[in-house]
Amino acid sequence: VAWDSEFYLAIADEGYAPSLVRAIPEDFYIRHFYCRIDTTEDCYSLANAFFPLYPLLIRAFAYPLALFPLSRIGALTLAAVVVSLLGTLLAMLSLYAITRQTLEEADGVRAAFYLLIFPSGFFLAQVYSEGVFLGVTFAALAFLLKRKWGWAALFAVLATWTRPGGAILLLPMIIVWISDKTWREDWRTLTLRTLAALSPAISYGIWRLTPLAERFFLVEANFFGRSLLAVNRSLEGWQHAWQLMLNGLPETRFYYGLEFAAVAFGVLCCLLLLKTRPELSLFGLAMILFAFTSGGPQGMVRYVLVVPPIFLVLARWGRRQVFDRVWTLFSILIMSLEVILFSFDFWVA
Repeated sequence: VAWDSEFYLAIADEGYAPSLVRAIPEDFYIRHFYCRIDTTEDCYSLANAFFPLYPLLIRAFAYPLALFPLSRIGALTLAAVVVSLLGTLLAMLSLYAITRQTLEEADGVRAAFYLLIFPSGFFLAQVYSEGVFLGVTFAALAFLLKRKWGWAALFAVLATWTRPGGAILLLPMIIVWISDKTWREDWRTLTLRTLAALSPAISYGIWRLTPLAERFFLVEANFFGRSLLAVNRSLEGWQHAWQLMLNGLPETRFYYGLEFAAVAFGVLCCLLLLKTRPELSLFGLAMILFAFTSGGPQGMVRYVLVVPPIFLVLARWGRRQVFDRVWTLFSILIMSLEVILFSFDFWVA
């Protein structure tokens, strides 16, 4: 439990206007001061920057924990970890199914294992939305590849309501819709599959109509400094990060070294699978671009977890025992270092 965990727990406890979470006025970028929600109308909790599905699941799983002698926050925290781990399990099973589409059973097991030990894989066991987001996103892709459109649409909707990047599932769904020449089907099948393919956009549109959306963009832009396709600001930030990686303090160089390595490795894996798995590769590239151009130059080693080609490529390379041992040792050691730093409240992703 650290950093953004407080927001998920607060939403699960009190909703989007929690009393103990920092709040900002609408013009925070001019007047840098915090406000209290109960004293002014022009005041927005920082919790508004987080999507609702994960906190709702936390609240639901916390109800049966009332049977145990736990504090309210203790019960919510335990529920949050359980939800994250269940989401991670779903992600592992889905990644296994995705890998089995073109590779062997052992490759599917390796892909799931490499997901767990990835340098930022420990976020899957934190009070963060990573576990749930990967679970529903990979499930949507797994069902899509098996042409189970109804299930794919359901999980795509859940992914969109977990993190804003879930709406990018529209891309692989449209690719599969076109590659299957769906327009040749009868009108009933065409209608249902078209609605399923558009489900990420539809669910995102529904969210945009709610008050949550307005408050989300306000807090994201004014406090967290993030927005959609902020290309110029992002490029300036990444140029500065590159200089820090080359000339900064050792710990700064290590941090940004991981960030740039994550971006480069994610793009490489997507390009390697572009010809054979275009729907997964283009989805991965879009997710990387979405995160890379969101504003602040940080978090990429965590955001690339949702790029399936990374683990498919690693699973194929892992057939060589030497690579499997070297990558496993390297990845677990880096993850261990990240866990130690994160546990002591250092920002690592």
